[in-house]
Amino acid sequence: MSGHSKWATTKHKKAAIDSKRAKLFAKLIKNIEVAARNGGPDLEGNPTLFDAVQKAKKNSVPADNITRAVKRGGGLDGSAVNYENILYEGYAAGGVALLIECLTDNRNRAASEVRVAVTRNGGTMADPGSVTYNFDRKGVIIVPAEGTDEDSIVLATLDAGAEEVKAEGETFEIICEATDLVAVRTALVDAGIDYDSAEASFVPGIEVSLDADTASKVFNLIDALEDSDEVQNVYSNADVSDEVLAELDA
Repeated sequence: MSGHSKWATTKHKKAAIDSKRAKLFAKLIKNIEVAARNGGPDLEGNPTLFDAVQKAKKNSVPADNITRAVKRGGGLDGSAVNYENILYEGYAAGGVALLIECLTDNRNRAASEVRVAVTRNGGTMADPGSVTYNFDRKGVIIVPAEGTDEDSIVLATLDAGAEEVKAEGETFEIICEATDLVAVRTALVDAGIDYDSAEASFVPGIEVSLDADTASKVFNLIDALEDSDEVQNVYSNADVSDEVLAELDA
C-alpha cells in the first residue's frame, strides 16, 4: 500500500512470494518505461527516471530488465510505450478514502478490474473529486532507520525543503513539496544517508484511525487492488496503530 502507515513497510518486507515479487517487478518496470518516455532515457537529466531506477534496484529488479525498460521507454529499441495514467477514487470499510492510481494501455480493462476489486471487498467507488480533496501531492522519501536517526535526517534535509520527518518502525518517512523532491534526495546523498525510495505520492490531510476488524477489511481490499496488473499505487488515509498491527499479526 502506498500511503503512509507502518503496514506498508511490514507488508512489503514479507512479500517474498514469487507471484507477489513478479507483480512488483512488473510495476517497477512500468514506472521506468513511463519515466523514460516522458522525460527521456538520460538518468542524469531525468530525475523521475533516476528515482524509478533506484527504487527498482532497491527491490532487486535485475539490471538487464532495468536497462531494457529504459531503452524501451526512451524509444531506443524501436518499440513504443503507450500507457495512460488514470486515477480512480473510492471508499473502503470505515469510511477510509482510497486513491487508486493506474498505468494502463486499456482504460476499459483497468476500470473493470478496479471496480470488481473494490465492490467485491466491501468498498464503493466514488465520484471524481470526492476523495482527492483530502490528499496533497507531496514528495515522499523512505529512509531505513538502521544507521541513522531522526535528528541527522532533519539536519541534512531541512534547508533543502523537508517539511516533516516521521518515524515509521524500521524506516523514516520524509515529506516535502513534490517540487523539492530532488533537492531533498540530493541533500540526503550528500550527507551520506541512504534511502530506499523517493517519489511523488498522495499524502492524506485527515487520517482515519482503525480497529483491527476494520483494518483487516481495508487491507484485504488494498491487496485485491494491488493484485491487478493495471494498478500501480493505492493511497489511503487509514491510520493503523502499532497495537492494531500487532493484533492483526497475532
